[in-house]
Amino acid sequence: MFWKRIRLTLAMIKFEHSVFALPFALTGAVLAARGGGLDLAAMRWKIPWIVVAMVGARSAAMAFNRVVDAEIDGRNPRTRMRHIPAGTLSTAFGWGFVAVSGLVFLYAARELNPLCFKLAPVALAVVFFYSFTKRFTAFSHLVLGFALGIAPAAAWIAVRGELDVHILWLTAAVMFWTAGFDIIYSCQDYEFDVAESLFSLPRRIGVARALRVSQFLHVLMILCLLALVRDLDLGWLSLVGVAAVALLLIYEHSLVKPTDLSRVNAAFFTMNGWVSVLFFVFWATDVWLVRRA
Repeated sequence: MFWKRIRLTLAMIKFEHSVFALPFALTGAVLAARGGGLDLAAMRWKIPWIVVAMVGARSAAMAFNRVVDAEIDGRNPRTRMRHIPAGTLSTAFGWGFVAVSGLVFLYAARELNPLCFKLAPVALAVVFFYSFTKRFTAFSHLVLGFALGIAPAAAWIAVRGELDVHILWLTAAVMFWTAGFDIIYSCQDYEFDVAESLFSLPRRIGVARALRVSQFLHVLMILCLLALVRDLDLGWLSLVGVAAVALLLIYEHSLVKPTDLSRVNAAFFTMNGWVSVLFFVFWATDVWLVRRA
């Protein structure tokens, strides 16, 4: 029974979608190692703890979101069959999973270095805070973006034990990327958000204008990535990675029209999974093989 609940909980938080932010966190770690003169051997014990911390924080944040949004999800036709509203998981079990995941994150942060451990409660506060933002601000998409965007900066701190302002270009890039695709995803709930007086950008300015804002945010993402290439003096493969990301985002936006949202899931899940994975592959290869350090 316990393991069935765990399986249902992993499905509830869409555990497999950790792929969205994890590659960007690992990119932050790789960039930090490059600038800090660390080799692969020195990274062997850090990378597993970074992965554990990232998965722990995301799992806690997603479970927290499902618990605090359970009542709203139960009224939304699109989400009423999520596990807590549908009754397949209890609210108490959800809170327990939040607590365990949060403790895993804190322990992993402690294993990395003292600064990570000191900042870990702040990171949890940020990712938990997002769940309330749709109740009072249309900027909730940017808050979600920032919650994911701190991952590469956190990974940099995990490797170096300090923060370099240059990595904030990657934080900004992930923030704009996430906010952009979250706007696309939220277009599905336009009518529900209007009926419930929830704050989302599509509800505030309409679906068509919201999609244009999403496109603009993704342009900002590309500009931030180019700024990071410049500031860290990265190689040509990193530029190829940026170009690949740009092409995927163009294709993602081609899948969604104001009058046709039937392919939102393909745009949201499939394309963004490829964006993060290909980005990491090109940039990690640039760092470890081209070695322009």
